[in-house]
Amino acid sequence: MDDNVVNPDGEQHLRRRSLLAAAGVLGLTGGAVAVTRGAPAEAAAGVTKKVTIYAEALPGGQFGYGLTRGGATIPGPVLEMYEGDTLEITLVNTTTQRLSIHPHGVDYSTESDGAPFNNSFNAPGETRTYVWRSHEMTAAAGRRFMPGSAGYWHYHDHAMGTDHGTAGLIKGLYGALIVRRRGDILPDKQVTVVFNDLLINNKAAPDTPMFEASLGQRVEWIAIGHGNFFHTFHLHAHRWADNRTGMLEGPSDPSQVIDNKDLNPGSSFGFQVLAGEAVGPGAWMYHCHVQSHSDTGMAGIFLVRNADGTMPPGAQEAIDRFQGHQHTAAAAKTHQHGGTGS
Repeated sequence: MDDNVVNPDGEQHLRRRSLLAAAGVLGLTGGAVAVTRGAPAEAAAGVTKKVTIYAEALPGGQFGYGLTRGGATIPGPVLEMYEGDTLEITLVNTTTQRLSIHPHGVDYSTESDGAPFNNSFNAPGETRTYVWRSHEMTAAAGRRFMPGSAGYWHYHDHAMGTDHGTAGLIKGLYGALIVRRRGDILPDKQVTVVFNDLLINNKAAPDTPMFEASLGQRVEWIAIGHGNFFHTFHLHAHRWADNRTGMLEGPSDPSQVIDNKDLNPGSSFGFQVLAGEAVGPGAWMYHCHVQSHSDTGMAGIFLVRNADGTMPPGAQEAIDRFQGHQHTAAAAKTHQHGGTGS
């Protein structure tokens, strides 16, 4: 598989080494880092990575971010860094619209805020550099600690349509941002799920992304919320710890183990699972657990293939049933009986 892969659903998946280590993609300064999938991450402290991102118009009146001209996707590429690193993002606005790129969870000056309030945006056709920094946990008084930047975050437009970027968010200008702590385990595969109003990655079932993995592969999920509705994210047959990484740090770790979590506008979280662990391969559903939302099409499939990559028994039949299901019929019935759909 290539480092940069666009699946049939149009979502761009980037191998960890692409954005954590590959100088050819990032123009990374400070030395490349060898990354072994499924192993603890190691990196030199304080490196600066330079990324060029193109904001482009897409069919159907949508917009996206991409690492190459003509390569914009919804969601945009996953951007990754370690605590202590800096990302210098050169945003090339190829559109006729005002837009920007605004991050959550990292450090930046007002010039890199990505908000018109701070005069931080790209005019149509303009190229602008945004600098995002990160820092490690620090000790504070009273045996307490100030948190570092590590976490599953996200980025998005903050300037199209309104000074809050409402039009940009509706039309697809968003993506995942991960800040890792040194020693974190890296996944084999990575998927991004964005609940945006009543869509997933700006699509409704049965056209929502089908994510695939082989039995036993370590899969990292990044979940992001946008829009105007309350959501919950549920993944069938898999579970994770409700903490920074989704993994328990030891037998006494008090983190609750869950398979359903609130995912509301502006929020994000992430976790790793071993595909099919304890349940086996199959076509497993992921969806919003607000019933009127899943009924209208906020659902998709996580296909866990056999370890050799072959299709498990019954999986294709389940996919066919999902693709033939009329999600909007249930939604219409709900509204006829007074449901709000929100």
